[in-house]
Amino acid sequence: MNLFRKKRLAVAITVYWVLLAYIIAGLVFWFIELQRKNSQMAAYELQQLKMDEPSYESRYSEIQAESQRKTAQYIGEGSTFLLLILVGALFVYREVRRQIKLQLQQQNFMMAVTHELKTPIAVTKLNLETLLKHRLDEQKQQRMIQAALQETGRLDTLANNILIASQLEGGDYVRAKEELDLSTLVQRIIQDLRHRYPDRKWIDSVEPDCSLSGDPLLLQMLVSNLAENAIKYSPREGSITIALKQERGHIQLAVKDEGAGIPDEEKKKIFNKFYRTGQEKTRSTQGTGLGLYLCRKIAQDHKAAIKVTDNSPVGSIFTVTF
Repeated sequence: MNLFRKKRLAVAITVYWVLLAYIIAGLVFWFIELQRKNSQMAAYELQQLKMDEPSYESRYSEIQAESQRKTAQYIGEGSTFLLLILVGALFVYREVRRQIKLQLQQQNFMMAVTHELKTPIAVTKLNLETLLKHRLDEQKQQRMIQAALQETGRLDTLANNILIASQLEGGDYVRAKEELDLSTLVQRIIQDLRHRYPDRKWIDSVEPDCSLSGDPLLLQMLVSNLAENAIKYSPREGSITIALKQERGHIQLAVKDEGAGIPDEEKKKIFNKFYRTGQEKTRSTQGTGLGLYLCRKIAQDHKAAIKVTDNSPVGSIFTVTF
């Protein structure tokens, strides 16, 4: 199916460029024809003149000036038409390419969502069936329950991301604006993460009394998505740092991981909707390409700036400055 779509796309692009070339060639042909007719008409009128006429010189100058005026007119109109054709063709080509790219990203998104839904459901179902059918010791039961909770958390995060993204895109989400203690919110998220991922190494540095005005649900999603992103791309033995501080009238949230890092050419793209590095079928990391997109949108809605830089010696640092 993908091969068939690629062939259809190649045929459509080829036809597009052939038609564009035909239109430009037609424009050039008509310019040449008009100019040829203009030259013939000027030559005919000059032949009709008699050199012994008193008005010969003035009439000769008028014919030459008229011919030059028409030539300038043809060049001006032809250049205008050509410019309009090229601008329109470029606009159409870019829009078509953008729509095709968006369609491919949406296709990858659906593949990722399908995988993200099936995997935690299968794991949770298997764990619950094992607990129901077998009498396990307390330690094994706790491990399986913990795994089920992690997968349920993944489902909850995925559902929230899709729902909030849809509401924000459609303008249906009613943003709350209230004074809240961001320090308390971040500490609560860190405690939840420690409970859900006890095998991870968490480092937190949260200054107290970092207050701002915003939507608590969106800010919670912002912090959670950055933390979940760090979990996905960090090795199990690596540490994840969540820091919150206030200085010079700004509140700065930073989430650091010790993963492979992000190439410089990818740093701006990762905040685009549905964008994910690599091929969907061969990618080993989980995700749908909505998490960082939502982080950027939530940050913008709170008049904050979000950026990613390299961690030392390895990894990435996502920083949100309010």
